[in-house]
Amino acid sequence: MPLYPAIQTADRCLARAERVAATALTALLACIMMLQVVLRYFFAAPLFWAEEIAVQLLVFATLIGLSLLVHTGQLVAIDFLPTALRARARHLLAVALGLVFLLLLAFVAWLGWGWITRPEVQLELGATTGLPRWYNYSLLPGAVLAMAFHQFAALLRHLRELSGAPA
Repeated sequence: MPLYPAIQTADRCLARAERVAATALTALLACIMMLQVVLRYFFAAPLFWAEEIAVQLLVFATLIGLSLLVHTGQLVAIDFLPTALRARARHLLAVALGLVFLLLLAFVAWLGWGWITRPEVQLELGATTGLPRWYNYSLLPGAVLAMAFHQFAALLRHLRELSGAPA
């Protein structure tokens, strides 16, 4: 597998970028909401757009965080069967389930892309910001594609383990 090291490096780089983005989005969310509290209760001059932007930032951070969970393999799972299996059977099960999850992620990304390219979604504007909402919605298929890439890299790691090649 000559591409294996490049794919694993790209997977780690994507995860590093996602970690930075999730941290920055969460910090920005906290700053906006603290500023909103100060301006509203101490100066009686709230930011009219703060809640809409805060919801968007929370959704962005959540989707990016989900992708990070796929990368680290920390999604909620029932693992009594894999832990009871021997190493080879555990990797076979991981490959089978990984393929199903990869197909599911590709399907959700395809549905998300179809949704954000619909004309009525393209015309929708934010209530307080007046900005088009499609750019917010576009993070859904983007994050799902990032999850799919992480899953693909994990699938390759399991296949490599099955082949007996060094990790």
